Amino acid sequence: MHVLPEPMLDLAHVRVRSGPHKPELLADEFFMLAHDDQSGRPRLPHSSITFGLAAALLAELGSARWIHFERGDLTILDRRAPDDWLQHQVLAQLIASPQHTATRTWLAYLAATSYDLVAKRLLQAGMVRPVPYRRMFKTVTVYEPTDMNVAAWSWARLVGSLRDLEPLDTFDLALAGIAREVRLDQWILQGTSHASTAYLRQLLAEAPPPMRDLLAALNAAIGNAVMSHRT
Repeated sequence: MHVLPEPMLDLAHVRVRSGPHKPELLADEFFMLAHDDQSGRPRLPHSSITFGLAAALLAELGSARWIHFERGDLTILDRRAPDDWLQHQVLAQLIASPQHTATRTWLAYLAATSYDLVAKRLLQAGMVRPVPYRRMFKTVTVYEPTDMNVAAWSWARLVGSLRDLEPLDTFDLALAGIAREVRLDQWILQGTSHASTAYLRQLLAEAPPPMRDLLAALNAAIGNAVMSHRT
């Protein structure tokens, strides 16, 4: 009998303190975390956000056992379409290109479109609104949260748990892990002790193997992108 690997996350059983909403979609939560909870302006370089979103989209599929991460590759476990349109679109792309299995290859590919797609999903959910913003010599669109409390909720959960050295559920552990790989942890942990930083490092070292594998691929993909940009 073939036994499926353990899921990286179990998003159906997320431990959530009382708050303004229940986090369910990892990429949406990372998008909110990576932007100011009032203005919607980014806290990171655009490329860092797009790679983080790509990792979060793959993590959403991994959590529900559509795909699995191991030794730098991803494997498709279930070809049935997810209910969520964006998860469906990402899975369809994976299925359409079976010759590509390296997780970091898919991270680089998905990073090209992840920002606009996740923003679209948030717009459809009514969680953000587009606002034109003048930057240097051009006008760009920022996605301003419609509810500041909802937008800040992921940060509040993470900083509270890490400051008090409390356990993170698998959803927040993945969120914190992606944030750490794109250097957003420096903002999250502002004002906390060195013990909080060490605690997060320990939690991630003990994370489920598929999660560690995805995070390692994210680190490699970002490194490759930096080197390509320099050359």
